[in-house]
Amino acid sequence: MNNYTWLEQKLHQLALSSQFMREVIFDFESTYMPSSTKTDNHIFIAGLARSGSTILLNALHKSNIFASLSYTDMPFILAPNLWSKISINKNNLELKERAHGDGIKVSIESPEAFEEVFWKTFADESEEELEEKFRNYVKTIMHKYKKNRYLSKNNQNIKRLELISSFFSHSRILVPFRDPVQQSYSLLMQHKKFIEDSKDDQFMSKYMKWIGHTEFGPNYNPIHRNNLKYDNDLDINHWIEQWHLTYKTTLELPNANRNIHFTSYEKLCSSKEYWLQIQKIAQIEETYDFEFAESEKDITLDIDKSLLDNALSTYHDLSYLSIE
Repeated sequence: MNNYTWLEQKLHQLALSSQFMREVIFDFESTYMPSSTKTDNHIFIAGLARSGSTILLNALHKSNIFASLSYTDMPFILAPNLWSKISINKNNLELKERAHGDGIKVSIESPEAFEEVFWKTFADESEEELEEKFRNYVKTIMHKYKKNRYLSKNNQNIKRLELISSFFSHSRILVPFRDPVQQSYSLLMQHKKFIEDSKDDQFMSKYMKWIGHTEFGPNYNPIHRNNLKYDNDLDINHWIEQWHLTYKTTLELPNANRNIHFTSYEKLCSSKEYWLQIQKIAQIEETYDFEFAESEKDITLDIDKSLLDNALSTYHDLSYLSIE
């Protein structure tokens, strides 16, 4: 992962590690943003990690109608317009496999999930102040990319679906999900991989902490902590339990039938009609094809049968309520 020079690493530290610096950068950026009409027609992708959220982000971004954060916005994530004026324009658009080792290739212009930097910066704000700041933040990203709609992929937003829905009540929230065993196994493997990789690369752990990447790896912070049966994060049952609790909670949200749309990874990979339905929900007028490839592993780990039955029941409920 770490292709950064010493100077680039220090620049990331300056821009991302300090709460004060992030706030100052954001305030400066917001001050010089032109006033504009409020828009509320955005797309938020928020599912537990390894649900196919990145490929869904890439597919929707291909429409070229959305503004989304990208690698070019690093490390001044909270001031994309300011950074675009002072940074050296990189022309290297070569696609390289991302650090996850999952076959997804990215370039510096690829959209990516850096929005969590905003949420960790303003976590202590009142809801009213938070809404104003988040609306301003979305506006800065749309301004930079000269688009009228915002596209977000932030897996950790699954913890704040109701909040986002209250801020942007006419936007759509796509909650991707995947077979619980396959998704949990993928989470476990990524967790182990990033822990091992960080042992040889200290910057990796710092970088993931700075951008709020706590879904797995050395800075892992489980969504659910209380009354767990499986708290060992090197056991697949821990991840299945997290999967079950997370999606079960999401299903029980009172707003789940309005602007939250459960999106099946398996259906997305197997049906072109399903992809067309997603484009319709996203209000993409000029539809297009996109290649989705399902990843399925042969898993022989010891899994708690009762836990699995509960997870599969939730999976069937999600499938029943998912986009048709």
